[in-house]
Amino acid sequence: MELADRVRNTVIQYAMISRGDRVLTGLSGGPDSICLAVILDKLKDDFNISLAAVYIDHGLRPREAEKEADFCRKFCEDRGIEFFLRRADVRKFAAEERLNMQEAARELRYRIYEELAAKLNFTRIALGHNADDQAETVLMRLFRGSGRKGLSGIPPVRGRIIRPLIDVERREIETFLSSGRPVTYAVDSSNLKDDYFRNWIRRNVMDRIKCRAPAAVREICRTAKILQEEDEYLEIIVTKTLMRLISRKSDDSIELFLYPLASMEKPVLRRVIRRAVNETRGLRGIAFVHIEDIIRLIKQGRPGDRLHLPGDIRAIKEYSLIKITTRKPVRISEYELHPPCELALKEAGITIKASFEEKVTATGDGRRSVLLDAGPMKFPLRVRARVSGDFFYPAGFGRRKKLQDFFVDEKIPRDRRDIIPVVLSGNDIIWVAGYRADERFRPHSGTGKFLRLEISGEEYSSGR
Repeated sequence: MELADRVRNTVIQYAMISRGDRVLTGLSGGPDSICLAVILDKLKDDFNISLAAVYIDHGLRPREAEKEADFCRKFCEDRGIEFFLRRADVRKFAAEERLNMQEAARELRYRIYEELAAKLNFTRIALGHNADDQAETVLMRLFRGSGRKGLSGIPPVRGRIIRPLIDVERREIETFLSSGRPVTYAVDSSNLKDDYFRNWIRRNVMDRIKCRAPAAVREICRTAKILQEEDEYLEIIVTKTLMRLISRKSDDSIELFLYPLASMEKPVLRRVIRRAVNETRGLRGIAFVHIEDIIRLIKQGRPGDRLHLPGDIRAIKEYSLIKITTRKPVRISEYELHPPCELALKEAGITIKASFEEKVTATGDGRRSVLLDAGPMKFPLRVRARVSGDFFYPAGFGRRKKLQDFFVDEKIPRDRRDIIPVVLSGNDIIWVAGYRADERFRPHSGTGKFLRLEISGEEYSSGR
């Protein structure tokens, strides 16, 4: 069977292309991308697709990149394929995002593919990964430490990204390009060096394996495909599980309920944590070993224990949550409070409203809204974060209590304690905002002037 026919079968098997699709193919000038472009050009009438190509200059090989771009442009002109040239500053991006060059180049490439596809309405992005790439990826992840998901390798389809050559070995690609009417291609000099782990695997490991086991690439890919199928099934379970576990999520943090997380079996727990991390854009650099560390924290750690992971990521076990974040802890500054007023604590996204009342209309919930006796107060009031030695007389408790002990009893996570406003009259705490007023300032029958204090913000938008 000709290679073009095999690729057509792969496209059909994985439902990579639908009739009428606009396909953007990544074109580096190397044998894989050239082979893919040639075959897609052959198949475009079969699937009624339009085809375009993009060359991305990473800014790492100025002289070579210029020649490659010209080669790719001429290649496309000869075949009537629309051509795009895009440039990326990989060095700058790597420094800003604290990535190595390969990671930065890959991320920028995919970002450019997606942006160009979205802008010009391309429905598919075709990339030239082949069976050897798949086998190398499996070995790389095996050597670095990976679970079933990592060992399933490169997916044939991910969103609008398709890989029609994923079942084709590199030797078959080279034979295809050299047979009949030979098709020329460029050779990236960086692929001839062992600087990158993938190149070392390719040049020093895979070549030797193939000598002893000629079918190694095919067999490794077969194993990866089995793992992919099992992974797809397990991901359905993970999706259903994760929906019940997320407490809160943002670009730089995710919070998961500890229960039933702590009682989950490891095979599912690993996947739940990995998926949660992957869905949070700001969490980078989490490898298999770090997932295992997080699992130990969940199952064996105490409230307040934490892990410091690569990329300034912290995993924090709270009383009822596990929090994974890159967000730096915040401590509120000191402010004066001059009632009646509204005071914005910008660093914490909190607002405190203070107003005087002549008679009791509503007492409030005692936490987010409190009514106090203004008579003995010294104005202006002060608002600040906790300090060592703080104490107060919690309303309804009747006895003096250290603020630290109060926070522990209330199961307030350590990372939140410095953003809880403490409101003072002179040196006396009158309200631990959002939690409890002080017994000494509760209204009584002789109270002539009342002070109402209310707190609002994301943390206080719903009851605890």
